[in-house]
Amino acid sequence: METPIKKLYRSRSDRRLAGVCGGLAAYFNIDPTLIRLLFVLGLIFVGGTLFAYIILMIIIPEEPIT
Repeated sequence: METPIKKLYRSRSDRRLAGVCGGLAAYFNIDPTLIRLLFVLGLIFVGGTLFAYIILMIIIPEEPIT
């Protein structure tokens, strides 16, 4: 039996800015709040997550309308 291929999309329904965190959470099947918290902590302590978020916002396609 063939398993369906998971695809990474920016979320249309669970979004605060561009849907990146919601899409990542759906792909990894975890709570989107955890992803958002990791991005904020990375922004405070590392400083590179804003740049990473912008890059992900550009390269990850938006979820198709169903």
